[in-house]
Amino acid sequence: MLESRHIRTFQEVVREGSYSGAARALGYTQPAITQQMKALERAVGMPLFVRAGRGLQLTEAGTVLARHAEVIVGDLTAAQQQLRALARLESGLVRICAFPSANATLVPDAMARLLATHPGVRVELQEAEPPESVHRLVRGESDIALAFTYPGPQAEMPEELVEVPLMEDLLTVLLPTGHPLVRHHAVRLEDLSNERWIAGCPRCRANLLHLCAEEGFVPDIVFSTDDNLAVQSLVAAGVGIALMPALVLSFLCHSKVTGRVVARQPTRKVSAYVLRDHLRIPAVELVTEELKAAAATRVGC
Repeated sequence: MLESRHIRTFQEVVREGSYSGAARALGYTQPAITQQMKALERAVGMPLFVRAGRGLQLTEAGTVLARHAEVIVGDLTAAQQQLRALARLESGLVRICAFPSANATLVPDAMARLLATHPGVRVELQEAEPPESVHRLVRGESDIALAFTYPGPQAEMPEELVEVPLMEDLLTVLLPTGHPLVRHHAVRLEDLSNERWIAGCPRCRANLLHLCAEEGFVPDIVFSTDDNLAVQSLVAAGVGIALMPALVLSFLCHSKVTGRVVARQPTRKVSAYVLRDHLRIPAVELVTEELKAAAATRVGC
């Protein structure tokens, strides 16, 4: 097998025309250069140089190797430069897969911080609700997955994943601005038992049903969508009310919609998930830390 250090030394011998010249250029001793060239000739299986007066002349095998050595050394040098850039966080691509309200809040905050300090790092953003976001991570389609869980039994996570808790996100009720309960700072779910409801993703819908069951009623769900903007429009149009995370309130677009905290203050846990081995990748570790910092500014939302 050809070793890269031998190829580099060979290229210098060709450039200088002698072992002694290569030794001076590389800061080695001449015997060290000789030993490396002997090792390279053993790997090739034939001589690379013959003596020509006081200098060296390439054999046919040496000529073939010399033609390729420049490309090999150039590629190795380029690879080393790119790897050093990745290690120093001067470059790198991180793929994030997150649920919609995180994409609209946590991710932009984290990216603003990231680009202020490490402008060479690039981010590719995907969108999926859990558990699909986590499945993409396991399949190797993303590097970081943002997902949320509600209190209660949880599906077991694959052993190769590391959970990085980010925040507890309060749940709120979206009401039309003319609703009688808007005048209250907090509302009780039992006071909304006769309302029509708009449900979110399957995981959110299950949590809504669970919370309402604890209050002794079954919500009348007339519409289901995981589109946060659509939910707001539906509430504004009077179609129904919705139980939404507080993160959504930061990009509430409709003047005809008002968010109110639920009296018992239910929450969902928002976490980042990363493959255990990927935490050693500098850019992935950095982006994870920036997501933690972004979430810390929203604790208590």
